[in-house]
Amino acid sequence: MMNFLLGTVAGGLIACVATIAAARHPEVQQRLGLRPAVASVPTPAALSRAPAPCPVATPVPSVGNPEMLFTRKRFWSVAP
Repeated sequence: MMNFLLGTVAGGLIACVATIAAARHPEVQQRLGLRPAVASVPTPAALSRAPAPCPVATPVPSVGNPEMLFTRKRFWSVAP
């Protein structure tokens, strides 16, 4: 009997969480009638705006190269 009670409570909680999560999506809200349907026709103000220009990508400076680690000058230029 305890397993049935715990399973019922757990199933109810899962159903509540799933319902609340689904009801937060705009498409589900429109289907349930919680929010009016949005017209798919764009407004004239949205059509007249020019798209924002893309930023120019700057090259990423490299910090080093593998030759910095294994050069002879680095290993043999120790002063006596």
